[in-house]
Amino acid sequence: MAEVIAAAAEATDAVDVISRGASEAGIEDVLAADGYLIGSPETFGSMSGLIKDFFERIYYPAQDQLTGRPYALFVCAGNDGLGAIAAMQRIARGLGWKEVQAPLLARSHELELRLEDCEQLGAAMALGLSMGIF
Repeated sequence: MAEVIAAAAEATDAVDVISRGASEAGIEDVLAADGYLIGSPETFGSMSGLIKDFFERIYYPAQDQLTGRPYALFVCAGNDGLGAIAAMQRIARGLGWKEVQAPLLARSHELELRLEDCEQLGAAMALGLSMGIF
């Protein structure tokens, strides 16, 4: 999902896209970005441990510096994915981010059928940022 989303955003040529895995991303990346597309597999009914670690590393250093930044989520779930989405939304609200699209939830067995939705998410975020909509 992440690769398709990033490729679609890059294909617009509207923004510079920086794609990082959760273990690689840090506070510098978060502060430099104009918006965020954050994805996670559903793990034990919540976000993955690496995404949680990412949020733990950037939360306090980024707090009060990112109010109003646009974001959207994407989740690949073997179950319903709602726990992962709720956990990430709670953290994003604490950071003051603004959700600009409903989370993209793809169940593992339907992932191939949702790749077009992934493309649309990446392109929409890129174009929305470049046009100042977000």
